[in-house]
Amino acid sequence: MTARQPQSSGLLYVVATPIGNLRDMTPRAVEVLQQVDCIAAEDTRHSAPLLQHFQITTPMVAYHEHNERDLAPSLVKRMLAGEQIALISDAGTPLLSDPGFHLVCAAQKGGIVIVPIPGANAVACALSACGLPCDRFVFEGFLPAKSAARQTHLASLRDDDRTLVFYESPHRIVETLADLATLFGGERRAVLGRELTKLHETFLHDTHDGLLARVKADANQRRGECTLIVEGAPKTTEQTQREVRAKEIFAILAKELPASRAVALAAEIAGTRKNALYALLIGEEGKAYETSMT
Repeated sequence: MTARQPQSSGLLYVVATPIGNLRDMTPRAVEVLQQVDCIAAEDTRHSAPLLQHFQITTPMVAYHEHNERDLAPSLVKRMLAGEQIALISDAGTPLLSDPGFHLVCAAQKGGIVIVPIPGANAVACALSACGLPCDRFVFEGFLPAKSAARQTHLASLRDDDRTLVFYESPHRIVETLADLATLFGGERRAVLGRELTKLHETFLHDTHDGLLARVKADANQRRGECTLIVEGAPKTTEQTQREVRAKEIFAILAKELPASRAVALAAEIAGTRKNALYALLIGEEGKAYETSMT
């Protein structure tokens, strides 16, 4: 089966491209990029060597953070007329800290079918090899560049017990690690993934204090793209007690109410988060709760 759909049906493909290693390009992504009418690329100069490597001659149009609001309507108009367009970023999966949100939203509002073509992604890549819990995590993208704004944002995440994932530029990694050590504590565990899938890929596993010292001492650790994974905050005694109470309340309510309603009420009564309680129940009881919730 080819990727091409009937010409009367405009489509938007959201295509993941390699984050470093060209062998991570999927055959399906190559096929789609070869057959669409146009490729909306974050930087056409950056993507040109990739397309040339895979013998893709499809015309490109620049679609980036500075023109995406203005360009999205014209691309949607082309798709409504029957064209098929592929969206790519410089590396990885579009929209994840990359342009594309406005185009996807406009296409969705216009009734255009949106087809994701999955592939490389730095978040999933880093989580799979970091050795920190990844059953519950939050992706925060790039932190604010200015110190005060970055510290304020990190302070709001200090007590989150989920694993935290950040992108960071190499020239700010020292400052960010210093802020994390100050605000989260120097002994909190973290992993710095650098140059993922590339020749000089490295994972540094340490505490915030340890990572800060190692990055300061080695200039090589301040080069290339950085993905930072931070251990979630340890649960307090109060949090643990609330979770225990929430589970007890859920067990009673679930005898008389649908599981989704029982979870919502139990969380509200116990003073915990509904999603956190649901995740806890799933983790302990397997898929039984998940089935009853749907």
